[in-house]
This record gives sequence, C-alpha cells and structure tokens, in this order.
Amino acid sequence: MKSGLVTIKDLARELKISASTVSRALKDHPDISTETKRAVNELAKKLNYQPNAVALSLKQRRSNTIGIIIPEIVHYFFSSVISGIEDVAYDAGFNVIICQSNEKYEREVANAKTLLASRVDGILVSITKETEDYSHLYNLRDNKIPLVFYDRVVPGLNADQVIIDDFDASYRATRHLIDSGRQHIAHFAGPQKLLIGKQRKEGYLKALNEAGLAVDNDLIIEADNFEKARMAIMKLLNTKKKFDGLFATNDLTAIGAMQTIQKRGLKIPDDIAVVGFSDGRFSGITDPTLTSVDQHGYEMGTIATEMLLKRITSEDDEYPAETKVLNANLVVRGSSL
Repeated sequence: MKSGLVTIKDLARELKISASTVSRALKDHPDISTETKRAVNELAKKLNYQPNAVALSLKQRRSNTIGIIIPEIVHYFFSSVISGIEDVAYDAGFNVIICQSNEKYEREVANAKTLLASRVDGILVSITKETEDYSHLYNLRDNKIPLVFYDRVVPGLNADQVIIDDFDASYRATRHLIDSGRQHIAHFAGPQKLLIGKQRKEGYLKALNEAGLAVDNDLIIEADNFEKARMAIMKLLNTKKKFDGLFATNDLTAIGAMQTIQKRGLKIPDDIAVVGFSDGRFSGITDPTLTSVDQHGYEMGTIATEMLLKRITSEDDEYPAETKVLNANLVVRGSSL
C-alpha cells in the first residue's frame, strides 16, 4: 500500500469491495452486513485510517473548528482566555486553531486570511495595539464568518463582544490609591487608539477629579510594557517629579516600575504605592505582592466561546449583536497597603 494518509479508496482496494460500501460500513449503515462492517473497521484500525476533515466539512457545511486571533500567548491574561475558550470548545466537540498576531497589524491581517481559508466556523478576535484599519475584519463579516471580540474590540463594527468595565475598574483602582493617602498619582497608560487604553485613562482621571486632585499631564505617560515602564520611572525620578502613587495599565508595566523604583532605593508602598491591571500569576510573587485588577480571563474566554457557538449553531443568523460586560474586582496586596 502507498505511503501517506490512508483513504477510503485504499481500504476498498485492500478488501476488494467498493468505496461506497466501505463508507457505509464505517457509518454503521444497516444495509451492510455485520461481517463486512467488522472487516472494514478492523482494517481501518490496523492502518490508522482517519476521516478527511476537509471533505467532511465541505459535505456538512461545517468544519467544527473555530479560530482565535490573540495578541500575545505569553501574556497571562490571554493564556487564561485561551484556557476558557478551549474548555468550552472541546466540550462542544469543536477544534481550535490559535493564531498569534504578536501585536503586529500585518500578522493580524495574515491570521484573518489564514482562518478564512481554513473554513473555520467562527473566529474569536482581540485586536493588536497597532490595528487602525479594520477592513480585514469587515471582510470576515462580509464572508458570513461569525465574529466575537474579547477584551479589545473594534468601535462601530456590529459584532458580539465580551469585555470588562475598564472605566469602572480603573476608577476603583485609582480611588484605592487616593483612599490610602496618595495625592500625586502617576498613570502609565496603554495606547489611546485602543478603547481599553482610553477607558482606563478616563477612569483614572475621573477618580482624580472626584477627589479634587489636580491632573498633572507630566504624570500621564504611555508605557504599557516592562521596558517602557523602567524608562518612564527613571525619567520621573531623574527630573525629581513628585509622585507617591502609580496606576499601571497592566501587571508587567507595574512590575517593571516596581523593580526600578526599588533599585533607586525607594520603598514600596512607603514611598510609592503601585497598582497593576490583570492580576496575573506574577502579581502574587513580587516583593511586595502587587495589588491588581482581576480581569477574569478564563471567564471571558468561556463566555466569548459560548456566544460564538450560539451564533454558529443558530438558525437565525440575523439576531442582534450582544455585548456582555464583566465586572472586574480589585485584589489588594502589599504594594498599596
């Protein structure tokens, strides 16, 4: 027998029966004799026959596969989202194709094209920090591919989405710093072209304004990763800018800031209190441990997947897009007490 994947025709040739008989025997068709079914299934097992998933998807008009476009798999929040997605998809009998954009717009576009060509039944998307042109996502929608956005969404695109209340979570995080006695609070912000970046900054500003604290634009710096946080802290300290609190847009940014603050001989939280965002696995092992907003990544993944599967299996593909907003909670630890 030729090498490579075994097909129904290979089984039929080996058993000297028709391919249609083999196909019906594998499906346990009542018209096929017990002896023939036994022979076909034994040979299929012996030769490790696997059904052709592409052929089946063309016949059934469904691949039972969903795609994920994710900015960074290494980020704890996004890896938690993937866990939630895979658990729900697996239980529903769906396979998952994971595509990482690595925060690059061009990669995201390529991911979208790959998943469309792979005939996935639907796609879960969180856009990159660079994405401003959404035509590739509109193209998916125009091709009748169900979309559910999670965490980072596309303004104006009519699609299902699962988000947290970034504005309220950021307001409460900043309010916590104010309530602990901080009067000069810096904010290391995310990209303002992302809705989550804008909302986290707006929540921070609301807390300051409500408390009657002056907004110092020199304390608002776009720094959303470890290295940018280190550079931003050094700049603030070198210019002797007064600040006694920091709200960072994510945990890695907060940790980069904490390490630099400590290297400069300052104490956390005595000199500067720090709050992060995402409550990843590192937040509980920093010294001191990091106060952070829990984004509930696993729950977001499960809900987003349930929404997508509902959209895929629904006979009514015109029902209105849904938005589900999760309430994040602040986990208070040693960095702000």
